[in-house]
Amino acid sequence: QVQFVESGGGLVQPGGSLRLSCAAAGFSFSSYGMSWYRQFPGRERELVASVSRGSPITDYTDSVKGRFIISRDNAKNTVYLQMDSLKPEDTAVYYCNRNIRLYGSAFSWGQGTQVTVSS
Repeated sequence: QVQFVESGGGLVQPGGSLRLSCAAAGFSFSSYGMSWYRQFPGRERELVASVSRGSPITDYTDSVKGRFIISRDNAKNTVYLQMDSLKPEDTAVYYCNRNIRLYGSAFSWGQGTQVTVSS
């Protein structure tokens, strides 16, 4: 059974930083490209950042380039998202899953972690 447990969200002031973690289980983690997604209220999830299976090839949506860094630790079955220079428009629930653009569909979703950027 595939499981994702996202953590590390919270309330932060504009310009602040957060580091999200996502612990994965139930599948061969190292065999999949992984991504972080976010969902704004009333909107579909959007892909934010992706990391390849092995050698860390990464990709980001334009709105977070230069501010967010995705990484992974295959020994720990964990993917991370370092978020710096946070903006109010980054406020959303953040999820991790396999890269939908590579595989066409996602595994079942975890509960996500809420990120709120506000003064």
